Amino acid sequence: MSAIRPEKERELKARMQAAGLREEDIEEKFVRSSGPGGQHANKTATCVYLKHRPSGIEVKMQKERSQALNRFLARRVLSERYEREVLGQETPEQSQAAKIRKQKQRRVRRRSSKSDHGIE
Repeated sequence: MSAIRPEKERELKARMQAAGLREEDIEEKFVRSSGPGGQHANKTATCVYLKHRPSGIEVKMQKERSQALNRFLARRVLSERYEREVLGQETPEQSQAAKIRKQKQRRVRRRSSKSDHGIE
């Protein structure tokens, strides 16, 4: 059973296709993970290494114990880096952070203007 929901996989494929990332251009290798995990980590190759040949972007993912989940996460990170570095686009995470920054700035301005009016 896959740990990734089918709709998440479809979203990632659509995102990669929209960015122009093709599976044929991606070199994929599986490496033994390092760190905690004991015998399980020492016996299985759950670490995923991806390289996008045209752009030279490399991603290594060993966040989870599942190879399938690491493959998904590595592709997601690869597409984010590709969008940011090659296409110059803002990733959804970056746009969310920018939105939060703007909200904080707005709150600070409102607070300072209220305190200015209260003094007079």
